[in-house]
Amino acid sequence: MEPGDAARLGRGRAARALPPRLLLLPLLLPLLLGRGLRAAASASSSGAAAEDSSAMEELATEKEAEESHRQDSVSLLTFILLLTLTILTIWLFKHRRVRFLHETGLAMIYGLIVGVILRYGTPATGGHDKSVSCTQEDRAFSTLLVNVSGKFFEYTLKGEIGPGKINSVEQNDILRKVTFDPEVFFNILLPPIIFHAGYSLKKRHFFRNLGSILAYAFLGTAVSCFIIGNLMYGVVKLMKVVGQLSDKFYYTDCLFFGAIISATDPVTVLAIFNELHADVDLYALLFGESVLNDAVAIVLSSSIVAYQPAGLNTHAFDAAAFFKSVGIFLGIFSGSFTMGAVTGVFLDGGAHVTKFTKLHCFPLLETALFFLMSWSTFLLAEACGFTGVVAVLFCGITQAHYTYNNLSVESRSRTKQLFEVLHFLAENFIFSYMGLALFTFQKHVFSPVFIIGAFVAIFLGRAAHIYPLSFFLNLGRRHKIGWNFQHMMMFSGLRGAMAFALAIRDTASYARQMMFTTTLLIVFFTVWIIGGGTTPMLSWLNIRVGVEEPSEEDQNERRSQYFRVGVDPDQDPPPNNDSFQVLQGDGPDSARGNRTKQESAWLFRLWYSFDHNYLKPILTHTGPPLTTTLPAWCGLLARCLTSPQVYDEEETCCTQASKPT
Repeated sequence: MEPGDAARLGRGRAARALPPRLLLLPLLLPLLLGRGLRAAASASSSGAAAEDSSAMEELATEKEAEESHRQDSVSLLTFILLLTLTILTIWLFKHRRVRFLHETGLAMIYGLIVGVILRYGTPATGGHDKSVSCTQEDRAFSTLLVNVSGKFFEYTLKGEIGPGKINSVEQNDILRKVTFDPEVFFNILLPPIIFHAGYSLKKRHFFRNLGSILAYAFLGTAVSCFIIGNLMYGVVKLMKVVGQLSDKFYYTDCLFFGAIISATDPVTVLAIFNELHADVDLYALLFGESVLNDAVAIVLSSSIVAYQPAGLNTHAFDAAAFFKSVGIFLGIFSGSFTMGAVTGVFLDGGAHVTKFTKLHCFPLLETALFFLMSWSTFLLAEACGFTGVVAVLFCGITQAHYTYNNLSVESRSRTKQLFEVLHFLAENFIFSYMGLALFTFQKHVFSPVFIIGAFVAIFLGRAAHIYPLSFFLNLGRRHKIGWNFQHMMMFSGLRGAMAFALAIRDTASYARQMMFTTTLLIVFFTVWIIGGGTTPMLSWLNIRVGVEEPSEEDQNERRSQYFRVGVDPDQDPPPNNDSFQVLQGDGPDSARGNRTKQESAWLFRLWYSFDHNYLKPILTHTGPPLTTTLPAWCGLLARCLTSPQVYDEEETCCTQASKPT
């Protein structure tokens, strides 16, 4: 045997002696390597797929954000087009001297038309809603974090949905966008409306009828609230008997409805009065009542909400809780009044800031400061727990009485025009939204019995408000409130922006939803029907029209000879005008001024002397120098507090008076 054969034989025996698994290794190695490569490739592809999925989610989120931005733009454009169309139609109506429909009625009609188009002419674009049960929770949360596949999403509470409407949640994103947060009305739209009412108040006619206006605004609103509330409670009981009441409706809910629906807004009637130059006393009574009435209604509604009896039955009568609510009403109103008046003097572009600085040299800065501080009064009152409506109203009155005198001529014109434009746009925006909300709002509860009962209750409440109070007021008035004035005031009890804003602020419960729907229909009826009948009613009641007062230019020209400067024509009229001014010397003008002063409210007579002799010289550039009104030992203080312009103007007037004619 050859050595090579032996070597091969030894290798063959060794090979036969190896384990079988080792013998299969060369065959399994390629298979294992293939699997590893495929696993690595699969892991790589799954990672890439996850990255692609994340990128697709981000892209979808960006598209949704862009779509939401586009829908926001469309909703805002809708309201801007509504206002534009309203303005153009107003111009046409004024050009044609059409008075049967006011601008607010036009805004509501256009809002209704757009609401119908959005409701029935646009397809549902949503559809991402899904009902998720949280049976372990016993209350709703304002903010909710939801874990979706490891990612957390934040959701905010929009309100409760009734069991019968769980499958009819609005799926149209456009309709969702045009439904505003109620706080938008209170914090953005209402402040310029209320401030303008106070800032443009015709003060001499307002204060001449101050006692009557306060009686109508406070006693009348309270009487109207309780009459409407009790009548509506009877209507609710009737609805329960006939089976038309689907949920709870308490007595306090009826009183709350009486409070919000007692807020009158005769903007249509007053606009027609202004165009026709109707009797100034009637205008002052209506305007003054509506201005203070809104403030009383909002505080009264807050007091009713705060009514919390002790015990299990939170809606039973409790004397302690009742008097507590009365105390809350008085506290909120007096606190809001004080805050508005104080900020009107010391903060709102202020009597002190504009008097002792050179800010009047920069009219733009002066106007901007005036605007911002006026608006901050509303927000400050709300932040402190008071009522911003009351605060900003009396802030406007105080601003017009004091701060206006310290503004430069250019800033006076700017502030009046600015707030007039803001008032016009905000008011027409609200009325446009009312028309829109009739079709876009999702929580309407239409009850024919409740609606008809509300109209009857409002009529009876307004009658009990006007006629008995007018009778008692006439017992002490020198100039009586005639029957034609009383009938016109009864007729002019329109409901408007304030009632709507109070009703839409809380629509969580069944009762509040029914109140909102009824309030909306009442506003429609009063603005269209009663507002359109104002002109015929004036003629039928033989109320004089065409009574024009001297223009602002004429008053300023006559006042140029008087020793005071920079006075608002409405608050300190010239000597020959109907005023409360204390005049020097004798003669027919003095007698007329004294006679008018005697006919004014006694409370105002007491206040006027103090204001004229002390407050105005301290806070403004007007009024007599303090050196002539304060005691002699206060001479140094009087010279420090009196504006130099008063001395300069007094010297100028004395020099002109001493020249021979």
